Amino acid sequence: MNAGIISTGHDYPEGILTNADLEKIVETSDDWITTRTGIKQRRKASEDEYTSQFAVRAAQRALESAGISPEEIEIIVCATTTPDQILPSTGCLIQKEIGAVNAAGMDVFAACSGFLYGITMVESMIRTGQIRYALVVGAEVLTKYVDYTDRSTCVIFGDGAGAAVLGPVEGDKGILATKIMSDGRYEEQLYAPGGGTKLGTTHDTIDNGEHFFKMKGNELFKVAVRSMAGISKEMLAKTGYTVDDVKMVIPHQANQRITDAVASRLKVPEEKVYSNIAEHGNTSSASIPIALDECIQEGKIVEGDLVLMTAFGGGVTWGGTLIRF
Repeated sequence: MNAGIISTGHDYPEGILTNADLEKIVETSDDWITTRTGIKQRRKASEDEYTSQFAVRAAQRALESAGISPEEIEIIVCATTTPDQILPSTGCLIQKEIGAVNAAGMDVFAACSGFLYGITMVESMIRTGQIRYALVVGAEVLTKYVDYTDRSTCVIFGDGAGAAVLGPVEGDKGILATKIMSDGRYEEQLYAPGGGTKLGTTHDTIDNGEHFFKMKGNELFKVAVRSMAGISKEMLAKTGYTVDDVKMVIPHQANQRITDAVASRLKVPEEKVYSNIAEHGNTSSASIPIALDECIQEGKIVEGDLVLMTAFGGGVTWGGTLIRF
């Protein structure tokens, strides 16, 4: 019995931060942002909004679509780098809000690859019969962690959440291959040094902006393209499929130039590579589940389709999943 994605859902703030808005905040322009990232706007949470709110709504929509009650969920894995608080986990907060009284709740902290980390974790639990239904959520409020004086990072990130219900599927459907990787040697290519036990949270760390995301974009680009393309090829080789067999490639929406470079290495035609980064920006762990739900809602993915998902994030982390719907 394979594990498969039964349903999906997503949610994001009503607030929108456009490139024109950013022109008023930091020295940048719509042309500069669009040329380097492909982003035209991003969703932005208000001051009184927080991660679990979007996660809960995405989860509820996924459950409703699946026709599964919250009580049937046995584990909730929330992938996030922007939790509501240090304790308890956002997974536990989602569990409480949706009424999943029989579920374990936990967080996965793997940056933009977190959703695929969660998928990989629960896949084996379902396949081996330990559990029947799982909920994997990617949720972020990244705009509260960006430095709006740093145009290299503040133009990239957006907020939102995506969720998937996983369960047993029959025949040749389901997750055919999945793998996650990391390499901590690239730590400082994308990181936020403050707020933990190393530097703590002090007046100095806050004044110095140590809690904000910091990125070395040029170096990160090269590693991201190599890692995402490499693990995608590995997923295809492991299952005996080629890119011609794939209906849709859904990469993490980090940067349109990264997406284009990965597609070029895989020799995938443009029409097979989904991109929503112009509307959403980089929503980290939420980007793949949001994109997946959009594809399903728009009829771009239907029953029987082979879909390749690949991600890369700070850590650095990366992953790939090949699934037949």
